Amino acid sequence: MDLPEITRKRISQFLAEGKRLDGRKPLDYRKIEIETGISKNAEGSARVKLGDTEVLVGVKIDVATPYTDHEGEGTLITTTELLPMSSPRFEPGPPGIESVETARIIDRGIRESGFIDFEKLCIKKGEKVYSIMLDIYSINYDGNLIDAGNIAAIAALKTAKLPKYNEETGKVEYGVLTNKPVPLTDKLPINITFHKIGEKILVDPSAEEEESSEARVSFALTRGEKKGEMLINAAQKGEGKIFTQEEMFKILDIVEEKYIEIEEKLKDVKN
Repeated sequence: MDLPEITRKRISQFLAEGKRLDGRKPLDYRKIEIETGISKNAEGSARVKLGDTEVLVGVKIDVATPYTDHEGEGTLITTTELLPMSSPRFEPGPPGIESVETARIIDRGIRESGFIDFEKLCIKKGEKVYSIMLDIYSINYDGNLIDAGNIAAIAALKTAKLPKYNEETGKVEYGVLTNKPVPLTDKLPINITFHKIGEKILVDPSAEEEESSEARVSFALTRGEKKGEMLINAAQKGEGKIFTQEEMFKILDIVEEKYIEIEEKLKDVKN
């Protein structure tokens, strides 16, 4: 979708004055709404609204053969479907680059954080483990699907239950859940994405701002062992232009504040 040049100029002019077209300041997130338990057939599910951006996430759990280099650990597979009904910019057909990149960023942040205790997903070492499938769907697009999808993924996982495993058949009984939650740790993997327009840094862009973005960087963070310590578990750079060293230091100064902001929203999500 091509953004009119006059809109690009207005966005830049507003940002130069420290504000945005929707009245927010550059480092303000839109209102975050989280709803869980939206699917009766999924092991866990969540809907997140970030302004007018809306995503659904479902967790499905099956039994699979473990990877040969991780014989005692469960697996995680993350997919993203950018549905045409959510925006004219998304077309039907196989997943495109944006869809694949979004899934990989969210997957890597969760996987590398230690949020899921994969060892506790092992049924029989080298033979059978639980495999978690994380499916992310765009319902309405107005920018920042990466952060919205990440929040919904965390909420869905926090409320997910393991399905009943039948030892005789070696399969799970679909629709029959146990009282056992998916084994998680307290290492909450929150993703914060920053965009650069002109000389300004902003978070949570609208669709128009995202079209104007010249550079993007996403950080997947968790709290460290020491008080006030933040760990970067994954990072992804996007768009064509660079961030200067000064801009990156500014982003790293901001990122903890943004992490805490989203962390507060997720505290009430419980299994």
